[in-house]
Amino acid sequence: MRVLRKAVAWVVGLLLVVPGTTAAAAAPHGTPAGIEVTGERWIGDRLLELTVRSEALGGPATVRLLTPDGWEDRAPGERWPVLYLLAGGHGDPEAWTEDYAVDRLPHLRDVLVVMPSMPLFGFYSDWWNHGDGGAPRVETFHLGEVRPMLERFYGAGNRRAAAGESQGGFGALAYAARHPGLFRAVAGFSGYVHPLQHPRAVRAGLDYLGMDPLALWGDPVAQRRIWQAHDPYYRPDRLRGVAVHLAGGDGRAGALDPPGTEPDPHVPGLEGPENPLPKDVLSPTEAIMGAENRAMAARLRAHGVPVTTHFYRGTHSPPYWERELRSALPALLRNLGR
Repeated sequence: MRVLRKAVAWVVGLLLVVPGTTAAAAAPHGTPAGIEVTGERWIGDRLLELTVRSEALGGPATVRLLTPDGWEDRAPGERWPVLYLLAGGHGDPEAWTEDYAVDRLPHLRDVLVVMPSMPLFGFYSDWWNHGDGGAPRVETFHLGEVRPMLERFYGAGNRRAAAGESQGGFGALAYAARHPGLFRAVAGFSGYVHPLQHPRAVRAGLDYLGMDPLALWGDPVAQRRIWQAHDPYYRPDRLRGVAVHLAGGDGRAGALDPPGTEPDPHVPGLEGPENPLPKDVLSPTEAIMGAENRAMAARLRAHGVPVTTHFYRGTHSPPYWERELRSALPALLRNLGR
């Protein structure tokens, strides 16, 4: 499964089915406007999957919760710190348990871990849709529907951190920059943290999936204002007070790539013909992400925002993100008071 995810981590989604261990439970009544919980099922000792219907997405979605010790017996008003884990462009929250086994990490037993789904290549944004708006409104789903629902019914507190892989790394930084005070700490692993540095790569991904390349944020020239509003590189001051960690590889085969690792699937238009990547780069996506993370780190430091980094030789693949997640977790949890 991990090998398959590597091939599709940035541009293709996977549909995974995990059998439930119990029957669906009754959903809470009176959920916040725009979202309805249509089912709950336990799929592990501490892993609860919520099925919801979202007005912002215009259809169903899932949210997985890794619950802390004592959560089932919580008293009214009892709250826990929250760690949001944001999936890559596939939008599949199961990656966090399938690939990274976060449900078996002992230091996640006293926080509520939230793993929301996202539409394929949703880019953690409310889509422009040529000025018409409407679904998918991913940012509204996560922050305007899921977050208040969890805080009202599921024990989520107001001490929050976020981390994400690939497109989810963008989501963590973009949400923090667009909503100052929302998160105490964020971490991005191979995140697309400066889209305007490589706008052709966004178009290439959308084209590759047969999606409208202008529906997300419009044209990067004509709608530059919209692109900048979503690009955390242009909002460094809004990240003051947030502990930021950035990690990314250079696209070359590294320590966690097995011998004979094949190049990433070719995505037409991903690389600029005027500035081709070195021949030993196996993962153009990771080379681009690595460059953007370095630019973002320099930008934050220039604006006096503390940032820690780990830049390495490696490709755009889950083994690196698992390593980086485990490395970043202690700092994320310290910022949550744990």
